[in-house]
Amino acid sequence: MVAARTGDEMSGPALLVAGLAATGSPLLGASLLAGLTVSAAVGGPLLGVLLDRARRPGRLLAWCLLGYATGLLLVAAGVGRVPGTALVALAMVTGLAGPALTGGWTGQLPLVSGPDRQRLARATALDAMTYNVAGLAGPAAVGVVAAMAGGTTAVLVSVALLLSALPTAWALPTRDDRAHDRPAHDGPVCEGLTRERRRAGLLASTARAGREVVGEVVAGVRVVLGNRVLWRATAGSMISCAGTGMFVVSAPVLGLELSGDSGRGTLLLAVTAAAGLAANGLLAWRGGSRRRKATPPWDATLVWATALVGAGMAVAAVAGLVGMSVVEPSVEGPSGIGAAVAGLYWVAVAGAGLVGVGEGPQLTALFAVRQREAPAGLRSQVFTTGASLKITSFAVGSALAGPLSAHSAAAALLAGAVTQLVAVCVLAHRRARRASAESR
Repeated sequence: MVAARTGDEMSGPALLVAGLAATGSPLLGASLLAGLTVSAAVGGPLLGVLLDRARRPGRLLAWCLLGYATGLLLVAAGVGRVPGTALVALAMVTGLAGPALTGGWTGQLPLVSGPDRQRLARATALDAMTYNVAGLAGPAAVGVVAAMAGGTTAVLVSVALLLSALPTAWALPTRDDRAHDRPAHDGPVCEGLTRERRRAGLLASTARAGREVVGEVVAGVRVVLGNRVLWRATAGSMISCAGTGMFVVSAPVLGLELSGDSGRGTLLLAVTAAAGLAANGLLAWRGGSRRRKATPPWDATLVWATALVGAGMAVAAVAGLVGMSVVEPSVEGPSGIGAAVAGLYWVAVAGAGLVGVGEGPQLTALFAVRQREAPAGLRSQVFTTGASLKITSFAVGSALAGPLSAHSAAAALLAGAVTQLVAVCVLAHRRARRASAESR
């Protein structure tokens, strides 16, 4: 599971670096990342229904892993050889299987842990840690591999990690609790079923599954739109996630501008993940040391954490702007330029760390607000709907960052910082209205 999710975390940055190396422009890489992520919003609900209905969900997960890995291989092989439009279309098809690496795995934990609640809680905690580990190891691995052997090799390593999880997925336990839902048939009766009846039953089952998927999505959307607190948190997180997409796309370009190596730009993403992991650890430690009756101010946490994300992007943008002003008028030669901008890379590292310090608590606070505000019977739908909207926003931000990064990484980073400012205004506006109402 850790290997598969690490490969997933590697895939996006690896495609960015591969596209940048092949074309000299971030446009293709940003478009591939957008295509890979935007289709996950469609694939997630559909995959969820199929997994819930499958007697052997591990087999379906294994096929999804194989399809995802194959799609990445085809995209990597086509970079520089196949028109960009065709590659983006292929990335969108590949991304349909992406949710298998996140919610698809997590949804099978009860099959592995069994009915024991303590074991399930322990398994859930370990599963949550795999996201943090993968988010830290994935971009770092891309940075190291790309610096040594190029972006295409980083994609190949990502594919290898994905394929290494196939045996684990294939060996997941069989779901036997649905056996009673299927009517028992005697041999002659079963054999007497006509093809027309079987076909009609298959069509009816497919239509019913489609209606259930649509019903779940609609129910989640209604809850989010009908609850002002949920809507503000969701809208603010969507806007912020679009800015995050801009940061992810511009990081390799910033590394290339400041150090001459796009691989070092992906290391900035690893710094962000490490800082987010540390910030969440500190937040959990502080929460555990409080008295039980004290409730963490999650609404306020959303605001200041989003503000920190924007501040970190602004710091990285300043490093890029100063780097451009140093390099362009310089006549000292390559060595002089390298000495002049060497320290600016570490300024960008500090900015990336500040982004992570905000992103970690931001996600924790968002989950806490959803848990608090969502009705118990619709909590899963609310989480699924919110995740789909965030993925789509990330794809939009990634697509917009491509042309901006082609001009300069600083332009995309500034746009990301402004986006975070808008998100802060959305989140703070809700709190300001509540404070005004309480003071009356």
